[in-house]
Amino acid sequence: MKPTETEVRDQFGRLLADREVWRQAVTLEAAGELTARWLEGSSEYQPATFTASFDDETGPIAAALAFLNRNGLFTKESQPGLRTGANAQRQYVTGFCSADVAAQLLALSTRSELVTVAHAPGEASSAAIPVTLAGAEVVTVLGSSENPVTEEQIQDWAGETNENLALLLADSWYVEILDPSWGRNHVLLPAVTAALSPGE
Repeated sequence: MKPTETEVRDQFGRLLADREVWRQAVTLEAAGELTARWLEGSSEYQPATFTASFDDETGPIAAALAFLNRNGLFTKESQPGLRTGANAQRQYVTGFCSADVAAQLLALSTRSELVTVAHAPGEASSAAIPVTLAGAEVVTVLGSSENPVTEEQIQDWAGETNENLALLLADSWYVEILDPSWGRNHVLLPAVTAALSPGE
């Protein structure tokens, strides 16, 4: 008897077999590798991303994001820089990492126009840096720590992955790197890639 759709996929269309691999991921390196596979199209489950695959705008930057995930930054969110009529986006990438990687990424702000906001483990902050505009309306902001700091947040991550990884994320640095120039799409990812390249 063939399994039903609800036995194969969750309510968001994510493949349950791919979720099972996340149950075994207990390091940032493992989480980064699984995220890289999702970005390369060989997985249909990504924690805290409630769809089986990424959106169209991520396609052109997916390979660069996969590299970051394999080199110390377990990415959570990103977007390309875009300008379309009255709408505009600043390119950014966010993610979880070690203290050493956070220091490398923070150093980008000392030698480039890029802005890095680094949140220490357990830090709760609520800054608001606009990165997406729809006309005059601010749609997306950065500046808030995304580490799971409350029991509810930890349980949410544990449900999406496993308890060990959720606790590790709570004890990791969370960084947000953005290009302050609206619509620019060729500076941030090369700079972050260079910062995280082995031997750099």
